[in-house]
Amino acid sequence: MKTYYQNHKDKENLAYAREMRRHMTPEESKLWFGFLKRYPIRFVRQKRIAGYIADFYCAKGKLIIEVDGIHHYTPKQREYDEKRSKVLMDWGYAVFRIDNDWIKNNFYEVCKYIDEMVMERTGIDIRKL
Repeated sequence: MKTYYQNHKDKENLAYAREMRRHMTPEESKLWFGFLKRYPIRFVRQKRIAGYIADFYCAKGKLIIEVDGIHHYTPKQREYDEKRSKVLMDWGYAVFRIDNDWIKNNFYEVCKYIDEMVMERTGIDIRKL
């Protein structure tokens, strides 16, 4: 498995990542402030990884969560997202995509799903933390 280290190209995305943290979508905001910000295993938002910016990232599990709005379902964006996910998976990251509507309509289920992903990736039973 490859190991990824930040490089000079990622610095180009630094200002953009900061801007994205300041202007999250309502669904990203709900997931961050309603669940991930106080999660027992650390998550960060808008993390620069391999030249991309991940919506949410858990380093302990090399886990990336992407929150997908309607624009992610255009053919061009789907192709880009698939390529991006493949690059990240080649580096050993797990990429999980969560639809905006799922966050809006089934927030509890989304949280349970994230718990399961974290436990699978880290081997840590977060229910005991």
